[in-house]
Amino acid sequence: MRVGDWEGDLLVGRSSQSAIGTLVDRTSRYLKLVHLPSGHGAEQLWAALTEVMATLPQATRLTLTWDQGSEMAWHDRIAAHFAEGVYFAHPASPWQRGTNENTNGLLRQYFPKRTDLRVHSQTDLLAVEERLNHRPRRSSAGAPRRDLPRRGDMMRPSTLRRSLESALEPERRLGVSFHAP
Repeated sequence: MRVGDWEGDLLVGRSSQSAIGTLVDRTSRYLKLVHLPSGHGAEQLWAALTEVMATLPQATRLTLTWDQGSEMAWHDRIAAHFAEGVYFAHPASPWQRGTNENTNGLLRQYFPKRTDLRVHSQTDLLAVEERLNHRPRRSSAGAPRRDLPRRGDMMRPSTLRRSLESALEPERRLGVSFHAP
C-alpha cells in the first residue's frame, strides 16, 4: 500500500469569490483542507499549499494530481513539495481524481454551494478535516466487487492512522519528529 499520492481541487463558493483547497491521499483517504482566505489565484494557492505540505513528512509527499484550473499556474513551484511531481487530469475527466471528487461531495455537507467560504476560519477547517478523517469510508483499491468489504468492515480511523504511521516509520528511525494533526 503506497501512501503519498494526493489528489487536489478547489471547493469554490458563490460567484467564484471564495474557495477552500482540498487534498486527499488516494490510498488512506486522509484529508487536508487548505485555507484560502485572501483568494484562490496561483500565488495564494502556492503559499497555502506550501504551508500545508510543511506539516507532512517527506515520505508522504510523492505526487499531486489536480485538474487544469488556472490556480495551478505555479505548478512548477508546487512540484518542489512532491518527490515525483505534479500531474494534471485530462479536461472534463473527474474520474481521474475520483477520491477527491467523492470527498468534495462529502465536504459540501459542511460547505454548501453558493455560500461565501471566506467566513470559515482555519479552526473551522481543522474541525471538518478531523471529522472526515475519522469517518469510516469504504475503499475498493482495485478489488473485484465480490471482494469489497461489507458495511461493517469499512476502513476505521485506526486503519487510517496506521497507514500514515507506517509511511512515517523511516523518518522516525532517523529521529525526525512528526505530530499528526
